[in-house]
Amino acid sequence: MDITAGVGELTTQVVPPSRPVPTLADDVRELLLGSPRSLPPKYLYDEAGSDLFDQICRTKEYYVTRTEDALLTNVVGSVAATVRPATVFEFGSGMSRKTPQIIDACSRVGPLATYAAFDISPDALHAGGRALQARHPEIDVQLFVGDYTAGLDALPVPEGPRLFLFLGGTIGNFPETEGIRFLRDLAARMEPGDFLLMGADRIKDHQVLHDAYNDSEGLTAAFNQNVLRVLNARLGADFEPEAFRHDAIYSEQRSQIEMRLVATQPQTVTIGRLDEQVRFAPGESILTEVSRKFSRESLEHLVRSAGFRLHRHYTPDNQYFSLVLAGFEGSAAR
Repeated sequence: MDITAGVGELTTQVVPPSRPVPTLADDVRELLLGSPRSLPPKYLYDEAGSDLFDQICRTKEYYVTRTEDALLTNVVGSVAATVRPATVFEFGSGMSRKTPQIIDACSRVGPLATYAAFDISPDALHAGGRALQARHPEIDVQLFVGDYTAGLDALPVPEGPRLFLFLGGTIGNFPETEGIRFLRDLAARMEPGDFLLMGADRIKDHQVLHDAYNDSEGLTAAFNQNVLRVLNARLGADFEPEAFRHDAIYSEQRSQIEMRLVATQPQTVTIGRLDEQVRFAPGESILTEVSRKFSRESLEHLVRSAGFRLHRHYTPDNQYFSLVLAGFEGSAAR
């Protein structure tokens, strides 16, 4: 395992994949140059993209963050008392903005020794890790960078009992089979007494969903267009991001938001490092992210299909969001 230089006393451990992972070049060749055109959403989250997403979470339209935060405030004491973890381990932590109240609650019910975070963005990891270290200097903060969809066999997991976090509705970015695979990978690293607390967005009024992904400040549009700047920087492409408009619509049939970049004019883009050109007709689009929305039944089915035993299902009065607390099959609450 490689270890990169840390920030202060923090170090970032680079976790190698357990199975082959396509590179950006591989994904561009297969998905962007193919038909229909698409890109995996992980490329949205470079440093600039992570910062934009952090701003999106504070917009008036994006209910997800504030709804989950309020729900966490109401249930975190119960979760902490159930698990009494020695380690809190967060996947897709970003800047760990939701984490402090969980750490505070767990610290009140027992000796919490370690907070570990695993994310694709080292900059976001460092920012969140520094803030938590300042708030809780008694806790060992461990940072892991890598692609958690590529298997977890090489991931060091601190001592238990452990509370694993997967918040923000990120499970909705996975197609169903990939979501089950990730959760099964996680279950394979768990032991009796470990628990998963996972957030998932719920099906709701279509206008609420539309507004959340088409904010009036244009931040989601900038976030979406930024993936083209990632391609320019990393593959020597010459995309003009402003020549693509942001589009996010809710598919009732598939119960998901589908986010695209749509060409506003005919254009030919050169991808220098791949020695490729791609032509876009007006109206042609690139699918950049899918965000699935769940009913109570479909969410509980997902959890059980991955081999977990549902312990508690928390929702606010408006049913906008869910937090599920689950142990892998055979685990027992303390």
